[in-house]
Amino acid sequence: MIRIITAGRLYQMEQDAEQARSRALEVQAQADAAWGRHVRELHAVIDRAEQAEAATSEVGEILARAMEELSAAQQELLLKDIEIRRLRAELEGESLEGRTLTVLLHYGEPHTIYASREDAYADTATHGVPAGTPWVPSSERPASASKWRCEAFIYNASSNGFRRAYTPAPKPIEGAA
Repeated sequence: MIRIITAGRLYQMEQDAEQARSRALEVQAQADAAWGRHVRELHAVIDRAEQAEAATSEVGEILARAMEELSAAQQELLLKDIEIRRLRAELEGESLEGRTLTVLLHYGEPHTIYASREDAYADTATHGVPAGTPWVPSSERPASASKWRCEAFIYNASSNGFRRAYTPAPKPIEGAA
């Protein structure tokens, strides 16, 4: 079969081909734009994933340090518990008769109880009293007049408790060097 193509038909075919090329270029441009959006979104997702991974790593390190600190604190608490039990057993085995305690008073109010006067003096340094500060004897002025003051208490078996022990102020002996 022979087909004769006229100039009009040829012109129409060229027009159709030109429209098809234009449409192909438009579709290619749309495909390129979609590809570009896809690549940008992919990079954004990758960046967020890397940030999340870094944050996860940082949180893991913080958690590991916290676990180490918790373990150390638990160990210290266990050691203190053992020491408290040892001291309780020691106290239950000994008579308290004659045992003394030192109470640190702040403007006459009890602040802390110590096993010895030396421990109380050492602790007052943490409250701003310089080491080596002369202490006022307890009988010289009322307790509320002193910022920091140490009072001794002696165990009294008859009352099953501690009572205040006033120690006399040292007085120089005449003729002593």
